[in-house]
Order: sequence, then structure tokens, then C-alpha cells
Amino acid sequence: MREGAKLHYARQLRRDMTEAEHWLWARLRHRQLAGFRFRRQHPLGSYIADFACIERQLIVEVDGSQHLDSAADVRRDDWFRQHGFIVVRCWNHDVLERTDQVLARILQALEMGR
Repeated sequence: MREGAKLHYARQLRRDMTEAEHWLWARLRHRQLAGFRFRRQHPLGSYIADFACIERQLIVEVDGSQHLDSAADVRRDDWFRQHGFIVVRCWNHDVLERTDQVLARILQALEMGR
């Protein structure tokens, strides 16, 4: 995907976030989680991460059932890891029903980061 097209697609994804992504973004934006800055629908390489904390090289992906056993997600996670990122994957249901546990897991990953 061309760089300009990828940026356009990232903007579209920001407008069309899922309910779980909206819910999590409301808790990550404005440095609400321990002062760390997150970006949403952030382009990295040929991928677009749901949420990224560049400072700690952390990617947070919020997944629905279509991601169950996804070979594409394995390749994507491998690419992120090869480029120094930690990847945390969360299920939509957990974000909506167990928000505190999801945030604790993200915070733990941030604290383990560089």
C-alpha cells in the first residue's frame, strides 16, 4: 500500500473504530495511563497498529472473533517484534467487560518496556 493511501486508511480507521476500540481509547488518550502517550491507528511499516506507545515500543491490538487463529496476525506480530515492539493483544469482550484487567496488563507491558 502506498504511503499516502496508508495514511488515508489510518484516518478512516480512526473514524470507524469499534466499540471496544472507542472504550479503550477513552482510557489511553491524553496520557491517562501512567503518563504514557498512545497513538491510535498508527501506521508502522506496512501495518496499522490499533494503539501504539512509541516511547516504550508497545503495540496494543484489540481483536474480535475474526482474529481467532489468524495467520495474518502471527505474521504481523512477528514483524512488530522484529522491529523491537512488544505486542499486547486483547479481546473486544475483555476490553468492554474487564477494562481494569486489560489496563493492568498494558501497564505491566509498559513497565517492562525499554
